[in-house]
Amino acid sequence: MSHDAEATPHLDFAGTTPYEDYVQADVLTHLQHLRSDDPGEMVFLVTTQVMELWFTVIVHEWQTATAALAEDDVPTAVAALKRSLRELEALNASWRPLSGLTPAQFNSYRSSLGEGSGFQSAMYRRMEFLLGDKSASMLVPHRGAPRVHAELEKALHEPSLYDEVLRLLARRGHAVPRAVLERDVSRRYEPSPEVEAVWTQLYAGDESAELARLGEVLTDVAELVWRWRNDHLVATRRAMGSKTGTGGSAGVAWLEKRAQKTVFPELWTARSHV
Repeated sequence: MSHDAEATPHLDFAGTTPYEDYVQADVLTHLQHLRSDDPGEMVFLVTTQVMELWFTVIVHEWQTATAALAEDDVPTAVAALKRSLRELEALNASWRPLSGLTPAQFNSYRSSLGEGSGFQSAMYRRMEFLLGDKSASMLVPHRGAPRVHAELEKALHEPSLYDEVLRLLARRGHAVPRAVLERDVSRRYEPSPEVEAVWTQLYAGDESAELARLGEVLTDVAELVWRWRNDHLVATRRAMGSKTGTGGSAGVAWLEKRAQKTVFPELWTARSHV
C-alpha cells in the first residue's frame, strides 16, 4: 500500500457522515428562509441566527455557574464564567458584519422582519433573567409557544446567577441582609447598600482571595454585557437613526435605556469606597 493510500481519510459511510450526525450542518445551513430579493438579507439573517446560538451557549455556562455556586463549588463556577467571557467576546464580534449597514441597505429588507424584533428573543431573555433583570411582562410575547413559555416561566422563578453569588457570600459569613436573601427572585434585582459594603470589604482585603477573584470575573461578565448593549445601540443608530424599532419597540431610545443599566451594580459602586 502506498503512503498516499495510507494517508487517505475514510470516505465511505453507510449513511450520513459522523461529522454531519454530530454537527447537524445540513439542518443549520438550510434554516435561512429569505423573505426579500436583497442580497444583504442573508448576512443579516445568518448573523442573527449565530447570535441565538451564542445566547444558548452563554445561558448554558451561566446555568452551570449558578448551580455550582449553590453547591459552594466556586472553582467550577469561575471556570464556566471564564469560558463565557470568550463566548461573550465572540457574540459581541457578531455585530461587525452588520456594523456598516446604511439606512438604505437596512430598509431594503427591513419590511421582511414584519413585527419581528430582537427583544422577542427567548434565549436572550433567559440571559437577562440569569443576570437578575427579571420581568414577568417579558413572558407575554411567548404565550403562543408553550415549551418556550414554560422554560421562561421556570427561569423567572429561579434564583439568578447573582442571587446565588449573594447566598454564597452569606454562607461564607458576610453580612448580606435577610431581605436580599429572601427577596422575590421573580422580580428585578435592586441594589443594596449592605451588599455594596460586603463587596467593599472583599475588595479592600486580599485580592487573591477566592471571593475577590469571583467578584472580578463577574465584573468582566458585566463589562462585556455592557459592551454588547452599546454595540447593539450603535449598530441600530447607524442603520435606522431614531426611527421606531421593529416590533413596535422604541428603537434607539429603548436601547439607550438598556445600555445605561449596570449588571451586578454593587460590584461597580463598591469601587468608589475601596
